[in-house]
Amino acid sequence: MDDQKNYRATIETPIYGSKEMASPAPVDKIPQKPTTPEIAYQMVKDETYSQTQPRLNLATFVTTYMDDYATKLMNEAIDINYIDETEYPRVAVMAAKCINIMANLWNSPEKADWKAGALAIGSSEACMLGGVAAWLRWRERRKAQGKPYDKPNFVISTGFQVVWEKFAQLWQIEMRTVPLTLDKTTLDPEAALAMCDENTICIVPIEGVTWTGLNDDVEALDKALDAYNKKTGYEICIHVDAASGGYILPFLNPEKKWDFRLKWVLSISASGHKFGLVYPGLGWVVWKDKKYLPGEMSFSVNYLGANITQVGLNFSRPAAQILGQYYQFIRLGFEGYRDIQRNSMEITQYLHDQIGKMAPFENYSDDVVNPLFIWYMKPDYAKKAKWTLYDLQSTLQQSGWMVPAYTLPKNIDNYVVMRIVVRQGFSRDMADMLLADIRNAIAEFEKLEYPTQTRIAQDKMQPIKGKVYTHTHDCTDCKK
Repeated sequence: MDDQKNYRATIETPIYGSKEMASPAPVDKIPQKPTTPEIAYQMVKDETYSQTQPRLNLATFVTTYMDDYATKLMNEAIDINYIDETEYPRVAVMAAKCINIMANLWNSPEKADWKAGALAIGSSEACMLGGVAAWLRWRERRKAQGKPYDKPNFVISTGFQVVWEKFAQLWQIEMRTVPLTLDKTTLDPEAALAMCDENTICIVPIEGVTWTGLNDDVEALDKALDAYNKKTGYEICIHVDAASGGYILPFLNPEKKWDFRLKWVLSISASGHKFGLVYPGLGWVVWKDKKYLPGEMSFSVNYLGANITQVGLNFSRPAAQILGQYYQFIRLGFEGYRDIQRNSMEITQYLHDQIGKMAPFENYSDDVVNPLFIWYMKPDYAKKAKWTLYDLQSTLQQSGWMVPAYTLPKNIDNYVVMRIVVRQGFSRDMADMLLADIRNAIAEFEKLEYPTQTRIAQDKMQPIKGKVYTHTHDCTDCKK
């Protein structure tokens, strides 16, 4: 009888009439008793309700839209563990097919049927693998020469993504950074070579710098490095961090040489979950030839029913993203990718042009080479403004937009900028809505009688740090 009463109570009580919905959600202890799946679902769903809608998040690079079939395919593979090749051999083959496709997009010269590459959780793991391979190759050369190998270093611009800081710290490899400046907005090849020595394992140019959206000139670097290596006898290589540009350049600027067509580019990493158009959790790294992938990076186990060899920092990982990437390659083809990336670039250019025309703002670069760009306040406007770009970020967030404000890397960190990343799922109509919200926000800011708290805070910080936040008074950069 009690069971029948409980059953009737369960099926008759509305979700929002349940006692669980009137009680606090668990914080530090698992609940004593179970609840219905409907109530558990709604509690978790409600907790995310107030967040920004993913497609309005213009701060993130990761994919926030895939079509229904891709989503269905990935949902159906959510319980598949990629690493278990015994049970899911076709998933491993599918991953290898994706590596082949990307290797050929990046003009791989390798003649083998299956190219040298590895799956990663994201471009961070892919960068790590590319860096580790360069380090191990350098170490083997040093051992063979009877030379010390305890002080490795690599060279990169200050526009690096945080993974390279992690790589340096975790593997105890010195990171030498080439400063970005207003005159040198990307990696300066000569400055990079000036930091190299016999302990340099690689130079890391970036295609799609997170901070600015610009591309390092890999072809110029390769040319300068070739002359440097001939002169010194070193074998310093290039690992290209193409987290964003690796999926943009092959489709929109295929004639540009940045990839395996260049002599010293031995590995490339990219993010499948960015402009590869797959939901988060996917990265790839490809080597120019199998001989550049050290054997020490391959690990084998036999406790899953067969001997399985794997390259990667992570072991178990979902197969869903692999299926999603292979689906996108089949579904979109070269022309589909080209059309989507071109639309993203055109919308980015439109936003770049419109924001550049607004009285308070100046674009950081005249060029739009990836579907993202940054801008800052004009010095003259900033001197009189009672608000900052952080206020604009906060105001836009109230309408659901996430448009980040942040300081640029060291040496140019007196610039506070804003960035927009345009991805698949962002339309011209959405761009117009964003522009209208920006204009409305500026109009309200210009009515302010007193400065905002962020403006007051920035003004107070200037004499302490000697920095010029959003250019509120004369400085060298402003005078330029």
